[in-house]
Amino acid sequence: MEKIKVWSSAFGDGGLIPPEFTCDGADMSPPVEWSGIPSQAQSIAAIVDDSDAPGGDWVHWVIYDIPPYLEAIQAGVSDSPKLLRGGVQGKTDFGKIGYGGPCPPRGVHRYFFKIYALDIALRLKPGITKKELLEAMKGHILAEGALMGRYGRS
Repeated sequence: MEKIKVWSSAFGDGGLIPPEFTCDGADMSPPVEWSGIPSQAQSIAAIVDDSDAPGGDWVHWVIYDIPPYLEAIQAGVSDSPKLLRGGVQGKTDFGKIGYGGPCPPRGVHRYFFKIYALDIALRLKPGITKKELLEAMKGHILAEGALMGRYGRS
């Protein structure tokens, strides 16, 4: 499987996520950029989750049907189900559509910003869960990559 390079101008891979992108700040989405999308890709999907959460995986963001020509998600994406530049947002474990920033109860947690290139446009309704997205993507992932950021509360 091909590899997508994923990075952010707000923090480095393995670095600390600035507070403005967490529940302790503005709780806005950070900028995320990527390269290495295969030319046959029909859409891009993104999932942000925290596998260090006390109850297991905690989903912070779900986006799909991002046009394959886009190379970034800008900072401060609205919580609108359908995005102006293309893309549809799913539901987080906070029970809402749109980004929900890191908000760990204790300790430093790792947050994975995963990008997937797909050979189809999913055309799913807004508000699906990570589980539903992963099921729809089965057999359609051309390439993937991830950026990991850390955040802890004092």
